[in-house]
Amino acid sequence: MKKLAITLLFSVFLLPLSSVTVIAAGGAGVEHSGANINDTASLQRGAKWYANYCLGCHSLSYMRYNRMAEDLDLTEDMVMENLVFSDAKFAETMDIAMQPEQAMAWFGKTPPDLSLIGRSRGADWLYSYLRGFYRDENGAWNNTMLPNASMPHVLWQVQGIQTPVYRQETDASGFTHEVIDHFELTTPGIQSPAEFEETARDIAAFLDYTGEPAKLKRKGVGVWVILFLAFFTFIAYLLKAEYWRDVH
Repeated sequence: MKKLAITLLFSVFLLPLSSVTVIAAGGAGVEHSGANINDTASLQRGAKWYANYCLGCHSLSYMRYNRMAEDLDLTEDMVMENLVFSDAKFAETMDIAMQPEQAMAWFGKTPPDLSLIGRSRGADWLYSYLRGFYRDENGAWNNTMLPNASMPHVLWQVQGIQTPVYRQETDASGFTHEVIDHFELTTPGIQSPAEFEETARDIAAFLDYTGEPAKLKRKGVGVWVILFLAFFTFIAYLLKAEYWRDVH
């Protein structure tokens, strides 16, 4: 009985902590996003931003429009009028019209499908990545989370253009080099910094959802599973006590 109780406690308390440890190890400079996939309005806004700024190059080949509409409380008309800019049907996956050979000719490589990026990177990394674009000394786009990324900052009109302010830092070996201390917004965008933070959070939450749509229901079911296990443990203990009463 003690072993069963210990196993139950491990499942309830220790396993969630282990998942937090994995997320926290996602990389230095990762900011907490506050993304919440249970916030339907946030997911709806994230879907809007993604469809308008990202879906032209990055497909979501594991997500169907009708599944997204069901999960995000959207009607078919709302999806087809506001989120579909191709000849795709409501039941089809969220693929792009651009062909791989076109992508190679225009960009030098095919933009990756982002269906599972939220599951592999996490919402916090995506949030930090979207907010980490800046103009470097050569006038090219760069990113703090993914240095020398080939992707341009497609949301620059929304966020504006930020440039880095450097400071000197000495590493453990005694070498001094420049690191980014903070950013200065040199060209304002159509949103304020606080508004763009919310936009980045919404996109990160949407990609977190598309990486595992079942998460919306899985976490809710998980609570009932834990309650059932706790109740079953109590019943098993009473049954064991009844069986062994005459033996003792």
